Amino acid sequence: MQAMRYFLDTHDRARGTFPAQLSPEEFEAFFAKYETACQAEGVIPLRTHVGFAEGRAFCLNLAPDAESVRRAHERVGLPYDDISEITTATPDDTFFRRRA
Repeated sequence: MQAMRYFLDTHDRARGTFPAQLSPEEFEAFFAKYETACQAEGVIPLRTHVGFAEGRAFCLNLAPDAESVRRAHERVGLPYDDISEITTATPDDTFFRRRA
């Protein structure tokens, strides 16, 4: 089994990577298609934060590599600004490292 890593991708209306108008219902329908594309590429969408009024989205995925995330986006015609590999930095993560 291939190791999975965290990737964050961003979308911004000002950069043309988020739709000009998008309702929560439209987002839900589109996200279902994205989930199918992710499954085909071995990507697990974990969380998406969407600012409908601001036209921005931040998507956290678990994937073997950034290329898999890119292909999932391409399958549904979804542009993005960036795809970055990240590590988690929650208070829980950092608290227990400080205490060790």
